[in-house]
Amino acid sequence: MVFPNRRQVLAGLGGGLLLSTRVRALRAAVPANLETKPKFETSPFQLGVASGDPSSDGFVIWTRLAPAPLSPDAGMTSHRPMLVTWEVGENDTLSHIVCRGQALAHPELGHSVHVEVSGLKPDRPYWYRFRIAGYDSPIGRSHTFPRPGASPARVRFAAAGCQYYEEGYYTAWRRIAEEPIDFVFHYGDYIYENGDSGDGIHQHNGRPFRALRRHVGPECYSLDEYRRRYAQYKTDADLRAAHAAVPWIVTSDDHEVDNNWAGDSDQDGTPAEIFRLRRASAMQAYYEHMPLRLTSLPDGSHMQIYRSLRYGDLMNIFVLDTRQYRSDQVYGDRFAGQGPDVWSPERTMMGNAQEQWLFNGLAHSDTRWNLLAHQVMMMNLAFRKSGHGPVLYSMDQWSGYMYSRRRLLQFIEQNCPGNVVNVTGDAHRHFAGNLAYDADDRRPVSVEFLATSISSGADGAGDNDSFSRSVRRENPHLLATTDQRGYVLCDVGRDVWHADLKVLDRVMERDGRLSTYASFAVERGHPGLQKA
Repeated sequence: MVFPNRRQVLAGLGGGLLLSTRVRALRAAVPANLETKPKFETSPFQLGVASGDPSSDGFVIWTRLAPAPLSPDAGMTSHRPMLVTWEVGENDTLSHIVCRGQALAHPELGHSVHVEVSGLKPDRPYWYRFRIAGYDSPIGRSHTFPRPGASPARVRFAAAGCQYYEEGYYTAWRRIAEEPIDFVFHYGDYIYENGDSGDGIHQHNGRPFRALRRHVGPECYSLDEYRRRYAQYKTDADLRAAHAAVPWIVTSDDHEVDNNWAGDSDQDGTPAEIFRLRRASAMQAYYEHMPLRLTSLPDGSHMQIYRSLRYGDLMNIFVLDTRQYRSDQVYGDRFAGQGPDVWSPERTMMGNAQEQWLFNGLAHSDTRWNLLAHQVMMMNLAFRKSGHGPVLYSMDQWSGYMYSRRRLLQFIEQNCPGNVVNVTGDAHRHFAGNLAYDADDRRPVSVEFLATSISSGADGAGDNDSFSRSVRRENPHLLATTDQRGYVLCDVGRDVWHADLKVLDRVMERDGRLSTYASFAVERGHPGLQKA
């Protein structure tokens, strides 16, 4: 049995490297104001459990104490730090415990708990739970990754995001929880920051519909408001089931803070110094509710979220951050033609430091595949409104940052051709296509699978709406698109990467029927999608 030492117990960390002076300082002793006899009238584990960021010898396990999640202070009658017991075992009944300890739930972090478990065996499942004051959390299941030098035959994962609570049930999360996968990649928009819609009428592609569920509270600006919004989303049983089923690898997009924010700019023209205050609250709430390592703990309005993970010699995973370091969108962040500003070398999507980190990682990667897991579409997607008029592009996607896009594609082509796959989201539709320098170049450099939303957009319009017809005409590199809810399921072998675009026939009613809209394969060494 592996038991952590005193410092690890008190900090709630099962081990790992001390990466900086700041991280070392955060591994502190028991505070003097520790609550030694916490009491709850009901289980404080209403928000469930989660795990994430797996390594070959461990992962993060998460929970948050919240006996009344939507009430002020989440129903916590004591605002002092508390010790929460955690256990990890080799079977689903936890009758064979391999490590346990205690972690601090700090009130400054909403009484959330992040335990970095280490010392486990590679490439196998583990189960875990938390305990406090006579209450047990649900049991969650996680999985370690293979050792860096191991040669696994395959890895399977689901990519999903955009889960607007008001616009549909989370049936897709229940289906993901049932999939035999190794991890989930969540590309962002875990919450939506806007307040209750008032009359309950939403719009999707010009079609009005009535909201299925309603947000509690106004648009989020303060830490308490963001905390309550995460708590409301996590009250959904299907979402909790997906968290408890497999480890998650997460990144954030815009709605975790504010729609289409970019760097120090929001969509309302708020002064940067003021917007950073809101961003700091949003990032803290995001960290409090995600299974992230201590290295991602926000420092003011900055959060270190780009990082890499390795799955044996099969796949390197590069998780990107295309919000925090990007230049502001041009042309008023409207759909527009690609004027000279989108090609300006003065504008960036990732920032210089992240770009160099990614280029260095790709240049030294020795795995069969490289996954670029990020937020927004990389395809340079052209369309015409109602099928006619000028050609337009999104200024919020990579199509508004063509200099950065070309630099990345050139680096991929020169350093790791034929083994880079992009998995993205944000657009509330499935897209699958090849990535070339421009529309006239039929020579793919890489490929992209963009996962549709979990619920955003309600039931959608299928694949024969005017937008679908327009983008098919204008984009020879686009192979599939549909306006339905669901997720992308990837099955990555040593020589072939398979992807299924999974869709639900409805999300405005429970238990929608799941099917596969389209399937594709990518052969290693030969960039370009093939129908599977």
